[in-house]
Amino acid sequence: MPSPFPGMDPYLEHPALWPGLHSRLIVGLADDLGPLLRPRYYVEVEERVYLLTPEGTFPFPARPDVMVATAPGVGPSTPVRSILAGGARIVEIPVPEEVRERYLVVREAGTHQVVTWLELLSPANKIPGEGRQVYLRKREEVLRSRVHLVEIDLLRAGEPMPVMGDGRDGHYRILISRWEQRPRALLYVFTVRDPI
Repeated sequence: MPSPFPGMDPYLEHPALWPGLHSRLIVGLADDLGPLLRPRYYVEVEERVYLLTPEGTFPFPARPDVMVATAPGVGPSTPVRSILAGGARIVEIPVPEEVRERYLVVREAGTHQVVTWLELLSPANKIPGEGRQVYLRKREEVLRSRVHLVEIDLLRAGEPMPVMGDGRDGHYRILISRWEQRPRALLYVFTVRDPI
């Protein structure tokens, strides 16, 4: 059965589905753009890596931070005091997790200089914490340069990226910022009912 949504299917935003979809979209965009831009430009999938602690409220952990295994003869009804000795307490340790986010860059073939930076936002970019701060710093760096920015936001949850003007009336956004036209940029805003 075809999807009832003409554009973005909101069920794809589910935490179990989004990471795989994000990767496939990035690679698919690279595969589609490459032949259109050759021979003058080429497209690369690049990756940014940072550490995120549990306080960063990243909703898509790659693995659990704590795993509890039950010892033989110990069940959920066994009092904790009978397991611990010497006044020890059970605590949790914040374990940083390595987060990898992929994005695209378009480079000029002769000079290998980046001419366009294309970002498909992830949940970590849209919620308070280290992921958003890392992304906003990189975004500011790009906006101060002679690099075009294409920012695709296909996630309803979280805080949209900052823009000045009318940009909050839809579910999804695509921002196109040509360096020579800044601070003006094009913002396409659409809902689950609209085709992309």
